[in-house]
Amino acid sequence: MLDICLLGTGGTVPLPNRWLTSLLVRWNGNTLLVDCGEGTQIAIHQYGYSCKTIDTILLTHFHTDHTAGLPGLLLTMAKSERTEPVTIYGPKGLTEVFEGIYKVARYIPFEIKLVEIDGPQADFEVNGLRIKALHAKHSVPCYAYIFELDRIRKFDKDKAIAKNVPMKVWGRLQKGNTVEFDGKIYTPDDVLGESRQGLKLVYATDTRPLEELVTYGSHADLYIGEGMYGDPEKIEKANLNKHSTMQETAILAKQMMVKELWFTHYSPSIKDPLEYETVIRQIFPQAIIPADGQKKVLRFVDEGE
Repeated sequence: MLDICLLGTGGTVPLPNRWLTSLLVRWNGNTLLVDCGEGTQIAIHQYGYSCKTIDTILLTHFHTDHTAGLPGLLLTMAKSERTEPVTIYGPKGLTEVFEGIYKVARYIPFEIKLVEIDGPQADFEVNGLRIKALHAKHSVPCYAYIFELDRIRKFDKDKAIAKNVPMKVWGRLQKGNTVEFDGKIYTPDDVLGESRQGLKLVYATDTRPLEELVTYGSHADLYIGEGMYGDPEKIEKANLNKHSTMQETAILAKQMMVKELWFTHYSPSIKDPLEYETVIRQIFPQAIIPADGQKKVLRFVDEGE
């Protein structure tokens, strides 16, 4: 399963009732944070999580509403006596950005591994979670992220017996290892059943509508997309600032055929995003207008509660 919490939904500046956009993703004992604007660590504690457990941080881009919270977050993690390394991914220039952060957040007792993403797209894996970074259409280098968690195939005892696989190697094969035993090579395919549907999460904000999401993000369980502007009349401003309107994001979600759409990164000028709910749901009925702290557990098909 993927445990999701949209910590903040604001863009540009934090408001008294709206933290800046950031996302927490948890799976199999791992915790990943996407973006870290001012106030992110407060939101983490407000919604019952711990900064200490964050293993990986993904940055979409380096605008301050997505990065200004990093020094404080890292210092909080340091004061929690964390010793395990933290890996941080971001666009090219990440190392230079951290030269400045280190001048503010000194005496970090754990290793920080910096991984720069370059080019139109990149693929990597974090503790079994497959991640694709897609170059977004923003005013600076920016990436959208697609997360996919594969579901382990079931062990097929009858198949293992039919293929004369020794019982002594069943456990290792079930874990995905190829095994040599008594001069023969056995593979996981010898004991595992058919592939099973996994989970897919799409996170794309600070961008014009990204057509590549139709290819790579189709049929996602959840698409978290930009809701910077609610009024369709602001399309000219969206084009100028390289953002999207809610209507454009809803149209893209429909093309992607996702199961559910959440909006985020609301402009400070939007006092109540819910005022656009009726119009947006006429475009995409499965749209949600979330507030800070929106949570959801994405479960595999037929997985129990």
